Amino acid sequence: MAQHIGALTLLVADYDEAIAFFTQGLGFELLEDTPLDEPGKPGKRWVRVAPKGAPGSALLLARAATPEQRAAIGQQGGGRVFLFLETDDFWGDYQRMQAYGVHFCEQPRIEAYGTVVVFEDISGNRWDLLQLAAAN
Repeated sequence: MAQHIGALTLLVADYDEAIAFFTQGLGFELLEDTPLDEPGKPGKRWVRVAPKGAPGSALLLARAATPEQRAAIGQQGGGRVFLFLETDDFWGDYQRMQAYGVHFCEQPRIEAYGTVVVFEDISGNRWDLLQLAAAN
């Protein structure tokens, strides 16, 4: 039996701002943006984004709907790096992200495992942009 993680939910404050960040800032593609008409939940949508052409998991952007969910926006990793965006063009992606205004928490550095820099997404979750040494 084959299994894979199809999506990972990421809490956001606003769908459209998050879509712009992920598609323009990180270069992801919008896979789906479907309105979900549910009583008592106006404006709820099913929004999935993923790196362009990448097989595997997507992010399900979920607008926080309760006080508890709103409090968790940007804290899904508990202050640690939460997600790892692997690339085969570290410097190209880094420059595009800089031009968009992505907040980097440090300067890029070379480690034994590859080239890496920590950045924050639109909500404040910490990510690694990472080019593994084997891909260099």
